[in-house]
Amino acid sequence: MRSSYRQEDVTLLLKDITGLVKPQSTEERERQIQAGRHYCEMLPIEYVPTEKYMQVYTEALEHFAGSTALAVGRMADRMLEARGEGLVLVSLARAGIPIGILAKHYIQKKYGLTVPHYAVSIIRGRGIDGNAMKYLLDRYRPEQLMFVDGWVGKGAILQELRKETARYPGVSAQIAVAADPAGVTELCGTHEDILIPSSCLNCTVSGLISRTFLRDDIIGKDDFHGAVYYGELREADLSYEFIHSIEKHFLADQGETAEKPAAYLPGGGPEEVRRLAAAFGVRDWNLVKPGIGETTRVLLRRVPWKVLVDERYGESPELAHIFRLAQEKGVPVESYPLRHYKCCGLIKKLADT
Repeated sequence: MRSSYRQEDVTLLLKDITGLVKPQSTEERERQIQAGRHYCEMLPIEYVPTEKYMQVYTEALEHFAGSTALAVGRMADRMLEARGEGLVLVSLARAGIPIGILAKHYIQKKYGLTVPHYAVSIIRGRGIDGNAMKYLLDRYRPEQLMFVDGWVGKGAILQELRKETARYPGVSAQIAVAADPAGVTELCGTHEDILIPSSCLNCTVSGLISRTFLRDDIIGKDDFHGAVYYGELREADLSYEFIHSIEKHFLADQGETAEKPAAYLPGGGPEEVRRLAAAFGVRDWNLVKPGIGETTRVLLRRVPWKVLVDERYGESPELAHIFRLAQEKGVPVESYPLRHYKCCGLIKKLADT
């Protein structure tokens, strides 16, 4: 699979389907998704980021580069502690890839170890790429593999991992993330709801690759899940600019001085999401987008019904971009008591509105 990432940074276990799938607009995909088509059977049109996108991204990088670097370092230390020197990073494409590369670089810098790093596809409701798992298990022991993602919103991908890894004896469903406000994994850099800046952009901060794709007419039974390479956007590629911006904040001792994150407690993020869905009449919990990262993404890529902001953060500069984007899109912002998240985007099914 082609990408703008260096070969030594990540091996993408994906099928290159460039030119085989016609991308669709946000509006068309929203209609088809809400009519029952799975999101993995379509691809969005990807553009050079607009001035608005870039302003949000630049502000996010200014506010959160330091906390992202600290979180990645803590996460990397804990992964190495859990797996030892035989650690193999398996990033979940595509949001996990930049975090996986940062973790690989951090481990190399701090410990002098070069750990293998792969990227595989996992799709909510369709599972993990079985051919990619076979590739990895033909080369490594199951206990070496460590799944990596950018952040946890409500834990939906973790649920998918738990279901899928049951088919692979010895493979752990543990997932390492930079930020876990939902409180579902101990292998995280922070349980605080921080914005990972890469969540603001699409392929231009993700090696110029699309989100992953799975449809029988394109992906054969022996193929990896697919992705498109957007080579025409190379002039707008920020993938390594993002990585270097975070790496500048790496501190050699940051993991050793960090507190252990609290373990998951019942009544955590997933339960809060279910309560929010019930309270606001949202029938499908997948339409509740909790946390700064998910709320930012839903404001940039879709049109939520409303945004909830925790009453403690109504004046927080961390959420300035949320207020601005909501105002630009005409999305109402409501103050609401949240336990695990600083804000949350709500989408209603078209049939409910």
